[in-house]
Amino acid sequence: MTGLRPLLLVWLALLALLAATVAASFVLTGPLAMSTAIAIALAKAGLIFWFFMHLHEASGLIRLVAVGALVWLLILFTLTSADYATRFLF
Repeated sequence: MTGLRPLLLVWLALLALLAATVAASFVLTGPLAMSTAIAIALAKAGLIFWFFMHLHEASGLIRLVAVGALVWLLILFTLTSADYATRFLF
């Protein structure tokens, strides 16, 4: 990816996801709002990792480390969500 066109397309996609985040914050409420925000954030992070951090040009080991980091992040999100779900709200 040496040209400017792919970078501009990714930038436009990030702007569209930003607009989706803002729109979802006004329209959605409750648990659906949180899950939508996290899904959009993961899509933005994926675009940044894949294009701006040049993961698409990396070797298999580097990609494996990136997938491992993503799995670890999902584990942390799951445990945090489980802790939050089991607390009493006063």
